[in-house]
Amino acid sequence: MLSGCTVSSLAARFAFFPPEPATYAVRKDEACGGGGRLVASGVPRDAAVDVLLVDTRKGNKVVAFYLRNPAARLTVLYSHGNAADLGQLYDLFVQLKVNLKVNLMGYDYSGYGASTGKPSEENTYADIEAVYQCLETEYGISQEDLILYGQSVGSGPTLHLASRLPRLRGVVLHSAILSGLRVVCHVNFTFCFDIYKNVKKIKKVKSPVLVIHGTDDDVVNWSHGNELWKLAREPYDPLWIKGGGHCNLELYPDFIRHLSKFIREMENITTKTRLKKIRQSLQPAPKKVHHRASTGTTTTFTTNCCCRIRVRKPSCRCPGCNLSCGCCSGLMSCFSSRLFKCSTCFSSCSCRGCFKCPTCFSFSCSCCRSCLKCPTFKCCCCGSCRDEQ
Repeated sequence: MLSGCTVSSLAARFAFFPPEPATYAVRKDEACGGGGRLVASGVPRDAAVDVLLVDTRKGNKVVAFYLRNPAARLTVLYSHGNAADLGQLYDLFVQLKVNLKVNLMGYDYSGYGASTGKPSEENTYADIEAVYQCLETEYGISQEDLILYGQSVGSGPTLHLASRLPRLRGVVLHSAILSGLRVVCHVNFTFCFDIYKNVKKIKKVKSPVLVIHGTDDDVVNWSHGNELWKLAREPYDPLWIKGGGHCNLELYPDFIRHLSKFIREMENITTKTRLKKIRQSLQPAPKKVHHRASTGTTTTFTTNCCCRIRVRKPSCRCPGCNLSCGCCSGLMSCFSSRLFKCSTCFSSCSCRGCFKCPTCFSFSCSCCRSCLKCPTFKCCCCGSCRDEQ
């Protein structure tokens, strides 16, 4: 029988397919005026693109491309799928930068492209954390101005980071997975040795989440995207592309149209509005008031003077009782002897002194104390009420 570690290792093998050989290489530009700046061979040279080598806490160096757009208000941090590298995605990055009017940071996982190390779940988490820190320190981009974008297996590191950034502007999940084993084995529950447990992490994301998925995806079934959208705390209108597969959604006109709409709306969300939503989500639910007595109906006696009493009439198990059976005879006398201090309300009362309004009905006679144990009284004179013990 396979152990948990073995199954997890097999799932990881299915998750990572780095292109071999890599479609680009990174070197220093020693030409006149280059100043030792990093450049990528195999992709067009562009002064608006920075090529970076980022150190991770796992000891690897990952390659990142930062594409600047002078008209941008937001930045997208893009985590790609399992069978591509930056060289293959460069043209897509340029199109997204222009059409969405954003800055875009794309990176290769450890073991992908020119990045060092080997691909693994933990390494991808370290990779995205390091790239995010680079955005903060090198470009001054805070989480309030950042949108995380995860495609396919890239949804794993995306939701990992998103669950740790409460003020993040937004998240895009493109052909995302619920978990690694759910793709391989089509199970509906989570093992402890599963990888990329997005089904749990999506519940911790406090920012708006846009889910994009093709209905004919034969790699990651559409049900993955649908379930993630249902589990999101703040789901945005999803985009289900009819007939779309796993790797061709960018070719559909609705893709860029819906994504642009999401970006524009995220731009218009102010920090004040986001903080207000976060505070509301953190507020505890109001406590429910539990009454000690099980009651059936409520009868209200009201006069045009000063006294008002709300009596909860207990329910009796005897059919057609009307408080006349043996078990309810005592209750009947209780309902017939509501004694108030106000002479206008009950002029025939012989125990009006029992009710002392300033202390909200403090009973002095034994008959009133025994009669009125359960109902909740409210006095219009002092505006207070309490349960008489």
